[in-house]
Amino acid sequence: MPPLSPATAPTPPFWRSKPGIVLGMLLVIGLFYLAREHYGHISQLLPYLILFLCPLLHLFGHHHGGQHQHRDAGQPPRDGDRN
Repeated sequence: MPPLSPATAPTPPFWRSKPGIVLGMLLVIGLFYLAREHYGHISQLLPYLILFLCPLLHLFGHHHGGQHQHRDAGQPPRDGDRN
């Protein structure tokens, strides 16, 4: 592959380009008005959303979401590791 000349800059990703920013703003505005018009329906789902988020917060909030920390067997346990 030939090297890029200084006159040609790499193209930005779509969401960083002007049409992408405009589309993102229009989506945010549309979602705002959609949520505002249907607030009565959305507010009835709020308790279920909170119940759905609890297990996710426990998994990812306590660093149990797949990130395992390996220690040497010779190290004493830290205060946070003791039961």
